[in-house]
Amino acid sequence: MSLNPIIPIILCGGSGTRLWPFSRKSFPKQYLKLIKSNNNTLLQNTYKRISKLEGINNPILICNEEHRFIAAEQMREINIKPNKILLEPFGKNTAPAIALSALLAIQIEEDPILLVLSSDHQIKNNDKFIEVIKKGIKYANNDKIVTFGVVPHSPETGYGYIKAEKEFNFSKIEGQNISEFTEKPDRNKALEFIKDRRYTWNSGMFLFKAKKVLDEFNSFSPDILNSCKKSIKNSTKDLDFQRLNRIDFDQCQSISFDVAIMENTTSGIVIPLNAGWNDIGSWESIWEDGKKDKNNNLIEGNNIFIESSRNNYIRNEDKVIVGIGLENLVIVNTNDALLISDKNQTQKVKDMVKILKKKGISSGENHQKIYRPWGHYVSVVEKSRWQVKLIFVKPGERLSLQMHHHRSEHWIIVDGTAEVEINGNINILTENESTYIPLGSKHRLTNPGKIPLILIEVQSGSYVGEDDIVRFKDIYGRSQ
Repeated sequence: MSLNPIIPIILCGGSGTRLWPFSRKSFPKQYLKLIKSNNNTLLQNTYKRISKLEGINNPILICNEEHRFIAAEQMREINIKPNKILLEPFGKNTAPAIALSALLAIQIEEDPILLVLSSDHQIKNNDKFIEVIKKGIKYANNDKIVTFGVVPHSPETGYGYIKAEKEFNFSKIEGQNISEFTEKPDRNKALEFIKDRRYTWNSGMFLFKAKKVLDEFNSFSPDILNSCKKSIKNSTKDLDFQRLNRIDFDQCQSISFDVAIMENTTSGIVIPLNAGWNDIGSWESIWEDGKKDKNNNLIEGNNIFIESSRNNYIRNEDKVIVGIGLENLVIVNTNDALLISDKNQTQKVKDMVKILKKKGISSGENHQKIYRPWGHYVSVVEKSRWQVKLIFVKPGERLSLQMHHHRSEHWIIVDGTAEVEINGNINILTENESTYIPLGSKHRLTNPGKIPLILIEVQSGSYVGEDDIVRFKDIYGRSQ
């Protein structure tokens, strides 16, 4: 099928704030199990749906610093070792990410085909999706820059649109030359577009040969290409991650691949995609795509009891929800936050998240359960001068050697065995034993056992924020 090996490029950035409170900055939607029909996260689904494609290679992941261990762990769970996990110090949109991917890919294979995918999409008809990709590979082997245009079924104003030079026969999988891109039109324009068979939604997925796209960058965005080259040349290896040089990458323009390359190239091809695509961009989109009951309600979770209610999306992780006479609502309940919204206004959720952040409300960005490379912790109670956490440390893992300027800590072992180092003194603690870490003390926690270590941590002091950590040694390469 392909003359060249295929390397998937999976873009894992984004915070997914429109799906708050389930998706938050600390653990966004691409790492969540949002689709109830399977037990995989969106990221895992992204690779698995193309894993049986002939000639497919292990992926290159582009993600940010904060989520690197989550991405790596989720790939490990599906028995995949990425070719690269590239860490961006900050987001610069899709053009630099794709340029970086192409530069890395030619270090792996001579001139591979790159399949660029977002990590947070849903595709219902996987067979059709693979069929469309196979068609795209034929174009890519002929030096075309391929994008996939989703066949539109409604006048969406939250999507970009791609205009082809000629009308599509949507029953066939045939590519057309690209005429122009339109970013998020108003409703009147969107209504015109869906009546015109030249228009498709912009999926943000691409297919091309690595050297071809680098030639296009050299022609239309040489500054981006040069900055990316320097960023890689001066990058550092950190465990299984490649960390870009922050100073070099900061010189890179923040711009989309559409604007930088697709709007300028003469090699652009759009292929219509009609495979049940959903970018899962809002709670309303999940409701539209899900299996509903006889009253058009989509119910996910337990302990939900509703009466005389229609057209609602209700998701529950905690408590009991009773609803009477509800209509056209989104209700999402987690253990620390509750969203209630008119279903037609869920695009405004991200605006409310900004307000929460401005007000200093931590649940706007963080879950109660925070993942770390050594395990996770759950914030049980948080006040201005004290906090209680439940800490879970995986067998054989250890926290950093660290100290705090503003707080002291009490550790109470609940289950397992703890190796505790305080100012160079090491002790072994087991169930029902405790220790005290004075303010300013260098300390470290290790699980030397074969079972998870669980402890209660009580913090007290003038400031108990997570940024009051000075690290001296860390096996995971963290400086902060």
